[in-house]
Formats: sequence, structure tokens, C-alpha cells
Amino acid sequence: MFNIVLISPKIPQNTGNIGRTCVALGYNLHIVKPIPFELDDKQIKRAGLDYWPHLSLFVWESLDDFLAANPINERHFFFTTKTDNSYFDASFLPGDFFYFGSEDSGLPLSLMQMRKEGMLTIDMREEFRSLNLSSAVAAVSYEAFRQNKGAFAWVK
Repeated sequence: MFNIVLISPKIPQNTGNIGRTCVALGYNLHIVKPIPFELDDKQIKRAGLDYWPHLSLFVWESLDDFLAANPINERHFFFTTKTDNSYFDASFLPGDFFYFGSEDSGLPLSLMQMRKEGMLTIDMREEFRSLNLSSAVAAVSYEAFRQNKGAFAWVK
């Protein structure tokens, strides 16, 4: 349905929580290396609980490998604090790619400059820097779900 792309995540618990959100909604999770932990790490499994085996997971050795298989187009969105474009103003469609950067440095500017109009931010009070990575992914994931609820076969 939708694609969550994590570029070099650093905290296994966040990755586990994100995987759990992806399973709950039927989204794909793409993890782009390098990452400082193993994907079978007990911290990921603890955060992802028994959902992790049901995850549609794709692991990429590098950003270049990911982009070669998934070229950037108008359906790729980059979540960052470096723009004023609210994600509430974007229209999401099934198949879209949502990129999130590492907890300590965010997304590479060179990546976002490949499609500047795809840069979006999550609205919050300006005196705060950012949300936790798993919270940001959840907020965006559920907004995309809300906009496309009828496209999900499992929704009653």
C-alpha cells in the first residue's frame, strides 16, 4: 500500500515500533543501511512484539541501491524540519514513498534536493526541534491512511 523508508535509523526500539505500525496498516518498510544494530536484535523484537514476522520488510545496502530500484518521482515525500510545507496540505496516494532520516541527523539534504517540492514537515510548536522518529512515522502513516481509507480492503 504505502512505503515507509528509513534512512540509516540508529535506535532499534524506534525501528521496532515503526515495523509494528507498518504491520498494523499493511505498509512496506524499507530500511536503508548503514544501521548500527542487527535486525534480529532483541530490542527490535521487543518493540515490534509478535508483529515483526508479519512485516513486509526490504533492506537495502545503500541509498544508491534503493534509488536505483525506486527512482524518485512525484510520489516520493521527504519528512523534515527544513521546510514550512505542512504534510496536512499534501495528497497521498497508495504506493507513495515516505522518507524519514536518522534520529540524530535527519535526511540528507542532497536527497531532498532531488525533489524539493516533496519536502514536508509535521506541524508542531516552533520552539520544539522535532518528534521522535516512530511518532513522526505514525503521524504520517495515519494521515495517509485517513486520506485513502477506502482503498484498504480490510477496512469495514
